[in-house]
Amino acid sequence: MYKSLSGWSITTYRNRIGGIVLKAKELMDKDFVYLNCNDSVVEVSKVMEEIRRFTCPVVNEDKQLVGWITSFDITRGLREGNEKISEIMSSYEEISTIHEDAPARLAVIMTANNKFVTVPVINDENQVIGMIRSCDIVELLSELYDIKVYKLYEAMQHQLKGVTWEELMAASALVSKKTTGNKISPEAYEESIMNSTFGEAIWATGGLEKFFAGLISVGEMVIARKVGRARK
Repeated sequence: MYKSLSGWSITTYRNRIGGIVLKAKELMDKDFVYLNCNDSVVEVSKVMEEIRRFTCPVVNEDKQLVGWITSFDITRGLREGNEKISEIMSSYEEISTIHEDAPARLAVIMTANNKFVTVPVINDENQVIGMIRSCDIVELLSELYDIKVYKLYEAMQHQLKGVTWEELMAASALVSKKTTGNKISPEAYEESIMNSTFGEAIWATGGLEKFFAGLISVGEMVIARKVGRARK
């Protein structure tokens, strides 16, 4: 009646920086409870209270998503004397879902824009295979903000085949001077990124967009310098 899929999975950008897009299935919680249309409202209320969940998917015999239940639906059902989940659930057409292979950032945007607590993750057969919860997103972002900036540069070096660490630091120092107007040596720049976290760098550069624009500029600079030397 109330079956739980085994396993818990939350993969962070710690293992995904460097050009690989984090997918929804890598962020989702695989351990969740699902309901059937004929389940009792009273029994479901007890289960949701026990597992401390505010939302649950409703599926058919093939585990395909057919409805959605929230704690508010349960409260209304108990107040109005409804007996079955099918009487109070939201229909499939009313549910926002995300495909397992879609970029995880889409789930983040959906959650933020619509104030969702949970977004169900589905496969090609429309089967529910996991849940992306707002608490998972907060945990992911917390871990992401603690990543040392040099890890991002290591990932960049890996993507820019044939570029040495010294070349990358030299280009970074030049971009930094161009952006801030302050001269900095490659050695001093390297020391700064070794001690800074991603979160600190975002604040220092004036936002996420500006930080990544800087990284792109570094990549372009190091390639341009390498091409220039090759032509001499």
